Amino acid sequence: MNKEELVKEISKKARVSQKQASEILTITLETIEKTVSKGKKVTLVGFGTFESRKRAARTGRNPQTGVEIKIPEKTVPVFSAGKKFKEIVNKK
Repeated sequence: MNKEELVKEISKKARVSQKQASEILTITLETIEKTVSKGKKVTLVGFGTFESRKRAARTGRNPQTGVEIKIPEKTVPVFSAGKKFKEIVNKK
């Protein structure tokens, strides 16, 4: 499912226009991005948690040449699925 299909589904279930559903989804995602980029967690009980984690600096290898390279430390976004979400996916 892509964003357009998600907007259509939200619009249908919430009985709002697709434009309104798109705006709400965009604002929600922007808020999550902004909050996580500040180092804070966003927890949606039952669904999951969005947060940022530091990935330590490490040494890697260039797969083409085998030469060692230094990979710098960086912060990455992480999503951890909640219990309810995991159960729903597991039931398939």
